[in-house]
Amino acid sequence: MSGRRDLVIGVDCSTTASKAIVWDREGEALAEGRCTFPLLMPRPGWHEQEATLWWDATARAIRDAVSVVEPRRLAAICLTHQRETFVPVDEAGRPIRTAMVWMDERGRAVLPLLDQLYGAEDIHRLTGKPLSINPSVCKIVWLREHEPETFARAAKFLDVHAYLVRQLTGKFRTSWGSADPMGLFDMRQHRWAEDLVRAIGLRLDQLPEACPPGTVLGEVTAEAADACGLPIGLPVVAGVGDGQAAALGANITRSGQAYLNLGTAIVSGTYAEAYAADRAFRTMNGAIPGSYLLETVLLGGTYIVTWFINHFARIDASALGLELGNEEVLEAAVRKIPAGAMGLLLVPYWNSVMNPYWDAAASGIVVGWRGIHDRRHLYRAILEGIAFEQRLHTSGVEAATGQEIESYVVMGGGSKSSLWCQIVADVTGKQVYRSATVEATALGAAILAAAASGLHPGIREAAAAMSRTEAKCFAPDPGQQAIYNRLYQEVYRNLFPALQPYLQRLTEIAYG
Repeated sequence: MSGRRDLVIGVDCSTTASKAIVWDREGEALAEGRCTFPLLMPRPGWHEQEATLWWDATARAIRDAVSVVEPRRLAAICLTHQRETFVPVDEAGRPIRTAMVWMDERGRAVLPLLDQLYGAEDIHRLTGKPLSINPSVCKIVWLREHEPETFARAAKFLDVHAYLVRQLTGKFRTSWGSADPMGLFDMRQHRWAEDLVRAIGLRLDQLPEACPPGTVLGEVTAEAADACGLPIGLPVVAGVGDGQAAALGANITRSGQAYLNLGTAIVSGTYAEAYAADRAFRTMNGAIPGSYLLETVLLGGTYIVTWFINHFARIDASALGLELGNEEVLEAAVRKIPAGAMGLLLVPYWNSVMNPYWDAAASGIVVGWRGIHDRRHLYRAILEGIAFEQRLHTSGVEAATGQEIESYVVMGGGSKSSLWCQIVADVTGKQVYRSATVEATALGAAILAAAASGLHPGIREAAAAMSRTEAKCFAPDPGQQAIYNRLYQEVYRNLFPALQPYLQRLTEIAYG
């Protein structure tokens, strides 16, 4: 048995579960544990969680993962997490209310106030995030306006990473890449934006200390070691948010590369050395200190696929002679539908739109209905519409930076669909490779832990050694690409801008 410390733990505390995976220095997963926790919806548009369950689930996941390895082989642990989610706590780090989750929509009401307090354009230039409901700052201001007692009582406002680091080490510390999704971080100076923090009524000491990714934040305490089954004193390494971790897990460490997560939301990011802010993307701190990730987000990804399956696709597989689940049955049927879904086209704004329009009132569009269409055509239109939107996103990044993105490394549940991967290649004109692991996010955290503990000389070297893609490449088909190019240029990219004022009015009338 090896006597050296040659294993690391990557923990991904996501929106619905915490997963801990033990990795070796070659990027092989040796053991894992997983524990779920609920998402609360006390009112329409409100999304909350009990922060204590993040720790309970994380501790159990870690305990299960490390129970099958030799503890003395563990070199370090690193966390990644759901972004924008935060919890106010007291001086001892105990939550004083439920956490507000990244998808919570109540901050929309205070966006005009934030504009008055600091200025929407100034916020964008400073934080890299256009003013929208997603960063934590708007929800913190909502608490100030609607729960003043909670706002006044909070000793600190902690992102998920900071809360878990506190549980593991006893220290109020977080990472640059975990702090910046809060929308209160100076992205050029890599520190809390003091003027903005004070403008919304906070003090700097109400936020955790922000440290570079890959640095050691502290050591596992005796109490945390007992809860998690970890060695006392195990180094806890600063991670990044789940998007940046996924990019690192896909070895996106140089310009011209992009990852594409076909998950509940569709998230893509490309590496950048220099800071840039543009409405075509939001700017995040990269996993390599001093670098950035130019990120695009479509909030309706496999969320729309699941919505479709649940409401429209109760298919009898035996009728098609297939013994498969709904998605596989649909793929078999949809492959027979030609590119363009016989004139049915979809804009996938089921959950509003972020870049490039930043319109919280946006809604989905389906046009071209005829009597010949059935659910097969709609399903293909969903896959194609999401691919069209990704082309819009990538084109915006390329135009703003002058840097061509050559290929995507895809991951997430949607990447299992070869049909969807091929559609993405044909619509965007990019080569598509699949990540060899479905746990790229936890792998990204493990890469930071491996670099920090000396298993590799640096973060880039660790990423190159530990991440892999499948050999198969989904290359654009020239014939299909020609069809999609006309649909995109002549129809798709013009459709939402033409209908946007009418959709806004429709929302106002319907919802007041």
